[in-house]
Amino acid sequence: MPDPILADNLAALPGIRHGFFTRAGGVSEGLYGSLNCGLGSRDAPDKVRENRARVARHLGADAARLLTCYQVHSATAITVDQPWAPDQQPRADALVTTTPGIALGALAADCTPILFADPRTRVIGAAHAGWKGALGGVIEATVAAMAGLGAERGRIAAAVGPCIGPASYEVGPEFEAVFLAADAGFARFFRRPAPNSRAHFDLPGFVAHRLVAAGVGGVHMASPCTYADAGRFFSYRRTTHLREADYGRQISAIVIA
Repeated sequence: MPDPILADNLAALPGIRHGFFTRAGGVSEGLYGSLNCGLGSRDAPDKVRENRARVARHLGADAARLLTCYQVHSATAITVDQPWAPDQQPRADALVTTTPGIALGALAADCTPILFADPRTRVIGAAHAGWKGALGGVIEATVAAMAGLGAERGRIAAAVGPCIGPASYEVGPEFEAVFLAADAGFARFFRRPAPNSRAHFDLPGFVAHRLVAAGVGGVHMASPCTYADAGRFFSYRRTTHLREADYGRQISAIVIA
């Protein structure tokens, strides 16, 4: 069965359940072994549905109420009060709710999953933040959507989940230029292992910076590297380097009990 990573700050909140789920504890096989929760993968749909049902049960939610978006690396955050059919996923990268029993999920395979909660007003959120979404404003949009439901920014607990780490995230000069054009201070999220080598980008560090700048009350890092740990995590970049045909997606999710 699933055995997710928990963030200390979210685990301490009464009435809120969450998990950064790994690839362990599912029924998928081969490249997708075993807890692939990506409806957009080429895995057998019935196995993906069973994997998602296992995640939902672990969180104490109904399978039909575990929701994920059709993720497009946007800055769009959607407020949810009822479930939708799997073929009606909205194009967005973050979800927020105050409705008990609706589990909000973010899929990832190197991008950063972020889970949020304001325990007093019982507003929760889940966001998918790759570099493009993190730079483009998905974190700020999620926090703003939560505030629109009554959350207080300084009371929001946020947790940054498993994603590609800086040791594995080599990038080209055009990538770095996009960040430096936005803010020269972002140079601190790039390092070069050796003189004249290509830069490596600190995605989890950048995400944590954006969360703090958005005014959240606390940030917990639960961010082992997805690329480096093939036994626990799916990784788009690792799949690309190995020239594999496809890849699974792990899910991170949060629910109001």
